Order: sequence, then C-alpha cells, then structure tokens
Amino acid sequence: MATVGIALEGVGYCIVSSQVFRRDQFVPFVAGSQALEWGLGALAVGIAAASVGLTNAAVLRLGKQWALAARLVEGHALIQDGPYGIVRNPIYLAMFGMLLATGLVATQWIWLAVASLLFLAGTYVRVKSEERLLRGAFGGAFDEYARKVPAFIPGVY
Repeated sequence: MATVGIALEGVGYCIVSSQVFRRDQFVPFVAGSQALEWGLGALAVGIAAASVGLTNAAVLRLGKQWALAARLVEGHALIQDGPYGIVRNPIYLAMFGMLLATGLVATQWIWLAVASLLFLAGTYVRVKSEERLLRGAFGGAFDEYARKVPAFIPGVY
C-alpha cells in the first residue's frame, strides 16, 4: 500500500515540475500587486530553506534507520526527539514544503492545488502504512508517542 502513496506523491511532484502546468515567466501567481508576488517569492525561498534543513536534521537523526520505504533494522529505536518531537514524519512535511515552494514560483495555482491534494493523499497512505509497522514493533510506546506528537502537520494532523 505504501507504494500507492509514493506514486501519488510522485504525481504531485510531476505536476509542479511539468512544463505543461507551468506559469509563463513573469505571470503572477494570483492577480494582485507586485509586492504580493515578491512576498510569495520570499515565502517560497523560506519554505524551501526550512524544508532542506528539516530533511537534513531528520535524516541525520535517523541514521542507519532511514530508508525510502519503511522497514525495521536490527536494533531499531523509536526516535521521538529532534525533528521527530515536532511531527512524527518530518521528512514528509519537508517534501510537502518543497512541493509548495516549487509550485509557488513555477506552477499555475490550480495545478498546485491539485498536486498538493494528490501529495497529501499519498502521504496519508504512507503514514498509515508506516504506523502499522511501527505500532507492531513498539506497541504502547508508539501509541503514547502518537498521542503526543502530530503525524504530519503540527496542529492539524
């Protein structure tokens, strides 16, 4: 099932990076002032920088436990600190940030919305699949962690 999630996330990325759905250069993201466009550009840069930093911190904290597809390794530990103390899936949050940053500077807004929905659906599938694995390995410790720390978006999910 996680493969379906990865595929949906990939389709989201394909949409925001596709020439077909790209805005023409210097065409505003939304009708408004040039200050709004500069603000959106600055927001995109900030989101991208934060996403890179979050990914780096999360991968470093996982160490040998990191993998593209969820798996358990010998001596696997339930990481609950660092970026994993903010959200249970910080790499997915960072990936979503990169999708948003790319979409804000390059994609028509309607296609960014479509890409975001597909990405979020794919991430939901992956999170549910990975949580079954972790719950099976760590039982009540994972349940307690899940009660304290949101899965993907602080304050939302």
